[in-house]
Amino acid sequence: MPYIIETWDKPDHQSVRAGARAAHLDFLAAHAARLLACGAKLHDDGTDRGGGLYVLDTEDRSEAERFIAADPFSAADLFERVTITRWRKAYVDGKCFLPGAGGSAQ
Repeated sequence: MPYIIETWDKPDHQSVRAGARAAHLDFLAAHAARLLACGAKLHDDGTDRGGGLYVLDTEDRSEAERFIAADPFSAADLFERVTITRWRKAYVDGKCFLPGAGGSAQ
């Protein structure tokens, strides 16, 4: 089962986020095959909320920990808090992955 990695930025660290953004985007591109989804958290008006969400295709918590530790945002000391939670893939891109629910079991 994949893992969800949720991050929260330290307060008043918008400049840190901006400074590490290009390297962060390169990091995501290099790992795109393993990302089921990812993106920044936003306020309702579309402005940056200060944090992100990643859904990483791995069966190994330690691999998820290594992944977020290698993110340039981590190296820039942007994050105030990070949570890593195992996730059951039920529906992705309109496809059901639940056994016995009309989809394939994964």
